[in-house]
Amino acid sequence: MAGEAVAHAAEAAHGAIDLVPVVALLAAGVIAVPIFRRLGLGSVLGYLAAGLALGPYGLRLIADPLAVLHAAELGVVMFLFIIGLEMEPRKLWSLRRQIFGLGMIQVGACGAVLTFVGIWLGFAPAVAFVFGLGFVLTSTAIVMQMLQERGSLSQPNGQKMVSILLLEDLAIVPLLALVAILAPSAGDVDMSTRMIGIGVALGAVLALVAAGRWILNPVFSLLAASKAREVMTAAALLVVLGAALIMQLGGLSMAMGAFLAGVMLSTSTFKHQLEADVEPFRGILLGLFFLAVGMSLDLAVVGDNRQLVALAVALFMVLKAAVIYAVARLLRSSHGEALERAVLMAQGGEFAFVLYTTAQSAGLIDGETNAIFTATIIISMVLTPLAVAGMRLIMPRSASPSMDGIEVADGLSEAVLIIGFGRFGQIASQPLLRMRHRLSIIDNDTDMIRAASQFGFKVYYGDGTRLDVLRAAGAGHAAVILICVDDKEAALRIAELVRHEFPLAKVMARAYDRGHAIALAKLGVTFQKRELLESALVFGAETIRELGATDDEIADVMEQVRENDMRRFEAQMLGGLQAGKGLLLSNAEDQARESGVTARPSEPVVLDKQAGMAPAK
Repeated sequence: MAGEAVAHAAEAAHGAIDLVPVVALLAAGVIAVPIFRRLGLGSVLGYLAAGLALGPYGLRLIADPLAVLHAAELGVVMFLFIIGLEMEPRKLWSLRRQIFGLGMIQVGACGAVLTFVGIWLGFAPAVAFVFGLGFVLTSTAIVMQMLQERGSLSQPNGQKMVSILLLEDLAIVPLLALVAILAPSAGDVDMSTRMIGIGVALGAVLALVAAGRWILNPVFSLLAASKAREVMTAAALLVVLGAALIMQLGGLSMAMGAFLAGVMLSTSTFKHQLEADVEPFRGILLGLFFLAVGMSLDLAVVGDNRQLVALAVALFMVLKAAVIYAVARLLRSSHGEALERAVLMAQGGEFAFVLYTTAQSAGLIDGETNAIFTATIIISMVLTPLAVAGMRLIMPRSASPSMDGIEVADGLSEAVLIIGFGRFGQIASQPLLRMRHRLSIIDNDTDMIRAASQFGFKVYYGDGTRLDVLRAAGAGHAAVILICVDDKEAALRIAELVRHEFPLAKVMARAYDRGHAIALAKLGVTFQKRELLESALVFGAETIRELGATDDEIADVMEQVRENDMRRFEAQMLGGLQAGKGLLLSNAEDQARESGVTARPSEPVVLDKQAGMAPAK
């Protein structure tokens, strides 16, 4: 009552503008999230607890939490747009087996088990099916947020979870269609109406793909030429919300529309600018979404049906986690990966609200049943961060690394920036230090940073794949940027970011193998070097020395090997990895010599002291 009195007084004082809810929401997030993160419980639980405190069963500062929830769903939409920007079509295609293989197996197995649990709880089969399948749809917002906080999005297990989430987001479409079929009034809808609905949905997808392929890039080029930053920001928001609207009008998921828009723009030259423009809105709205979920928990329904809700939450979360763990182990994931996936994905998700509301509108369930189902989902979402915290106690090795004594990169401005300070980076730094160049060094391995400090190196903590970290590390001031990380994908990501955002800097990159070197060269790095090339060549040179080669012979051989390697690399840049095979030496030449085949005059030759002359293919 006190909260309502304050709200009414503020409204009277300020006319039609009521800032109390806005200030309350912002204050709740600012206060609760740091406290919960400090306790190791994560930001999601902080937002949920703050929302519960502000809602109808707390201070009652928010009169209509459902209205806030609907508006805050834009946070999930923007989150999926940013995820889509990271999922280039070729990368998405490479995940097809995980999306449609692992994803379908997990969704199917969990759906079957939870449907039977719903029937056992006393619901009709059709209602139990809707209840169970709604719970199968994991919270994309919670899982993505936690993976991002843990730095696991790019890890193999993180990629598998992302693939499953994508399949679950796609599954909302056929599930909504099944609800329409199962509804009591389904018989009143003829086949032509259903086919029209399917056609409209397909048309929406095709329209979005066509816009992304042929319209968006030219439009952004024109806007960039105007050099009006606020217009670019408005255009980024227009793309996200426009894609969501197109999919919504087609009867599909808004979030899926934003994701597809992100995928369509993932190869655009404006990709990083779009990400930077949308990110602040995404963060605020996603936090607002979690606040709204906490406010939407109807404690009256929970109290009236506490035994049913408690039993449903316990059974659904435990059995869903057990099935996810079993599927992961059957598909050869380690115990740790399977357990992490089971705990993170054991809750229901935001798309269940859409499914249950649609089922109520279709007459399949009543209002009270919808409230019970929704409360089950919300409680499972609230319990997930606690379950993750419990998992960290059981598996301390999976906890986040300690940052004691570690400084985060911020405000650096040296002329040379080294990203990654493992074995390669440490050796590469020596000539620079000998010439008294001042270095900024970042790495994301806290153990290595502490070890380097014992030898006098100042290494800052930072993930070079993030644009904000690169800026904080001084990439905008650096004349030369050395990419010395040992992760192939991370190196490509950093090289792409640097070439787009800091085009004046020279980029020197460590390459893992020949294919990686070609990919880096195509990104426009100034210089790349395969990490084992020089040491392997020296190793081979010393080997032929032991076999009797003279210094002059060794020098001639190594010169020709290097020349052939360079010519082959240039050919592969144009024709792919199979190009330039004629420049690659092999045992086949020994067989040719034994059969009397001689080298053609046009072919370069390599002197072999033991076996005579051989063509250098």
